[in-house]
Formats: sequence, structure tokens, C-alpha cells
Amino acid sequence: MNKKELLKKLLPGFLPLFVFIVADEVWGTLVGLIVAISFGVVQLIITFIKEKRLDKFTLLDTLLIVVMGGVSIAFDNDIFFKLKPALIEVILCLILAISIFTPANLMFAMSKRYMGEMQFNKEQEKLMKRSLLIMFLIFSLHTLLVVYSAFYMSKESWAFISGGLFYILFGVYALIEIIRAKFIKSKNSSVEWLPIVDEKGQVIGRATRNEAHSNNKLLHPVVHLHVINNQSQIYLQKRASNKDLLPGFWDTSVGGHVSLNETIEQALKREVKEEIGIDLKNANTFAQYLWKSEIESELVFSFITIYNNDLFPDKSEIDEGRFWSIKEIKRNIGKGIFTPNFEHEFKMLEKYLNKNIFKK
Repeated sequence: MNKKELLKKLLPGFLPLFVFIVADEVWGTLVGLIVAISFGVVQLIITFIKEKRLDKFTLLDTLLIVVMGGVSIAFDNDIFFKLKPALIEVILCLILAISIFTPANLMFAMSKRYMGEMQFNKEQEKLMKRSLLIMFLIFSLHTLLVVYSAFYMSKESWAFISGGLFYILFGVYALIEIIRAKFIKSKNSSVEWLPIVDEKGQVIGRATRNEAHSNNKLLHPVVHLHVINNQSQIYLQKRASNKDLLPGFWDTSVGGHVSLNETIEQALKREVKEEIGIDLKNANTFAQYLWKSEIESELVFSFITIYNNDLFPDKSEIDEGRFWSIKEIKRNIGKGIFTPNFEHEFKMLEKYLNKNIFKK
């Protein structure tokens, strides 16, 4: 459950209290209680009819109005009623404290309940805990102010602190979060984000390109394409000298990362267009495997296509490119000419070619 959804569920629960404050000013405590309780019951009925659920927070608020209001009338002292908002917030603070400071994250469990099968990665859990901590601090501060105003301030001041100030505090918090989110979005607009996946290719998080290239526990997907011509030659590219990984080595025809929120097919077509300047029409997948080095881990999706027209390599990505015969490649394996990844994949490629292409 995000901040907007949480506030949407919590704030209506305070309405019976606000109704009482207004009614009490006009008709007195007893009539104010009757009006506030009636309002709470009507609100519960409307919510149940529209959303097919019992609004537990509104129910709790209404019941506390009954209890605290009844005690206030019985003892002829409205201090009991004035402390009611603080009592509600103490309960909320306890729930938030348990969620933040113990392994039993009650709010996280509620979020999963409302959002079904949606999965949260570690970054999202971290952001959620940060939001819960801020709300815990706001509720704690407001609770202390309500208690103080109940004992030492006028009824008008208590009414403002119990009601309007609550909305003001959350309004300021929401405004700060909006500004912060826009700042982060602007700051990260130039950063290349990659999806982090499990071994089945399911997205479980995200990381920047630099993070993915410096932590071999961050498995990220990449696409490879091998271009074969009618002479059974394989097109290879020589990696540009400005590459951060293996500059100057000969590598797969096309290779690149899958961007965040991009499918494998979209990434393949984009990389082909960027690196060798053609619009890919047909390609067959022949391998999917894990490739792990000292600095990174990749889930590789490899494809093959037959192509006999001109290629237009991107000079900023590729120093040069040409077709190699199978024999020429095999003669140079292990001599520091090809990338280790290509040499590993070439074994799978050769088997596939012998079985599906050269055999025909």
C-alpha cells in the first residue's frame, strides 16, 4: 500500500471526530455525540455498499467516540473525550513501530494483501520503511500535541490541533515527497537503469549500469545476435577501444543490455538497429544461459539470423566488423582475440549450426 492509498483509508476515519467538534459547538456535547455517532454509522453503511468492505478505522473511531464521550458525560469532564484522538494515534504508532523496528512488518503484510501477488524488491521495501518511519514521527508528534492541548490549552486550540493540524502536517509531508520525487526523477533521467532478474528471467529489482557492472550478484539480462551469411560465415564485431569491458576484443555480431521495462524482443531489435544499422525481421533463439565473471553476472538470450545484405556498424560502438569462417574462428580460439563470453557461446553456436543450418 503506498502513501496515497494509506491516507485514503485512514483520513475518512477521522470524519466522525470532526463532525462532533462542529456539532458540539452548536448543540452541546450530548447532541454532538448523537450526531457524530449517527454520521459514523451512515459512513460505514455507505462504504460497505460502495466498496463491499467494513471500514475498520471508521468503526474504531466511532466506537471510541461512544466510549470516550460516554465517560466524559458520566464524569462531567471532557478531558476523556479530548484524549480520544491521541488514543487512536497511539494504536497507529504501535502498528507502525512494530512494522519499522521488528521483523513483523504489519504494514508490509497489509500492502501485500491489498495488492495481491505484486512482488516488492529490496529497494521498494527500503523506500516503504522510510515512509513508515516518517509517518510514525508525524503521528507521534501529533499525539503529543493532542495530549498537551487537551490538558493545557483552550477547547478551540484542541479542536484545531486534533483536526486541522493533522491534515496540515500530512499535506506538508505530501508536498515535500512530491518535490523530492521530481528531483530524484530529474537526477536519474540520464542514468541507465537495468532490470535485475532471477535465473528464470523474472524481474526482481533494478540497478544502474555501473552497479550491475561492479557486482556479480546482480544478475541482469542481455541479448546476443549472430549474423550468418550464405557462405556459412559469422559476422563479428571488434569492440570499441572506449568500452568499459574488454575493449579491442572480437565479439558477437550484436550484444547489449535489456533496458528497464523493455522486453527481450524489443531490446534485440533496438540493439541490432543501433550496432549494425538494420531492421531485424527474423531471428531464432538457440541458447539461454548464465554468464558470470568476477565483476558481473548476465542472463544471456542468444539469437541467430541469416543475412546477406550490407551491414552498417556504429563506429562509436564498433572499431570494425567482418565475416569470419568457422575454421578461422576455431584457429584463433584461446589466443586472446575473442571475448571469453564469445568463446563460451561459440561452442553452443557451432552445435546449433551443424544441427540446424549446415546439415540442410
